[in-house]
Amino acid sequence: MSVKERDPLTGHETTGHEWNGITELNTRVPRVIWWAIGISHVWALVYWVLMPAWPLVHTYTKGLLGYDQQLVVDDRVARAYRELETWRAPLTELPAHQIREIPEIMAHVNATAPALFGDYCAGCHGTEGAGGPGFPSLVDDAWLWGGDAETIMETLRVGINAPHPESRIAQMLAFGALDILTRPQIRAVVDYVQSLSGLETEATPEVLAEGEAIFAENCVSCHGEDARGIRDLGAPDLTDDTWIYGGDDATMFTTVNLGRQGWMPSFEMRLSAAQRMMLTLYLQDLAAEADE
Repeated sequence: MSVKERDPLTGHETTGHEWNGITELNTRVPRVIWWAIGISHVWALVYWVLMPAWPLVHTYTKGLLGYDQQLVVDDRVARAYRELETWRAPLTELPAHQIREIPEIMAHVNATAPALFGDYCAGCHGTEGAGGPGFPSLVDDAWLWGGDAETIMETLRVGINAPHPESRIAQMLAFGALDILTRPQIRAVVDYVQSLSGLETEATPEVLAEGEAIFAENCVSCHGEDARGIRDLGAPDLTDDTWIYGGDDATMFTTVNLGRQGWMPSFEMRLSAAQRMMLTLYLQDLAAEADE
């Protein structure tokens, strides 16, 4: 039997290969490596038997333990919903002023409501709720339908001029387009309304008197005799400095001439009652912070 060449330094056999004077050693694989390979193979066999492992044509091997990851996920989701219900239940059972007295619930509201507002409201009313041309501010006292919790909840539920069967309906007539008022009459009533809200107008006393008469005949049924609006109708107060579309001459003339009809979606099918209550509490807090 031939004696293989050995490395003089380590005593290991060589393979006989040499590169530029460097001889390749024929060292054995360490025993711990063989043990690791063997254990991993045994573990793989055990896993295949106990757990779902091999795909079949229309199913897969179930394993002796019957473990199903989908069932695990479903259980975790169900558990998460049960935990949600423990703190969301009071939101549907208690009035807003009582909910505010429960710090644990309000902590969840304060953490959740801003995201709801950002997803469902900020696109129209702005990230701060201040509104913009055509979209009312939610941080002032000029609520079209009312700013108490019950009214806000109902507005969120049914919407305004929405397809919901119980939607709030509000529309301003196009007095000019429908030939109810002439252009000079529209000009006169605009001047009169501007004078009510403290806006500067160059109209003469005679024009203002004419505008007052036109207002009394055509506008008081919605805006009231004092022009402070009727919230049951969603008609805005015309004596303050809050204007959804603008209080300048051109915008107000367009409003009276062509009419206005805002729109807000119904959230009854989009948000749960608990989520609508969270939004209501958040909106009231936004308005309170703006007043400070």
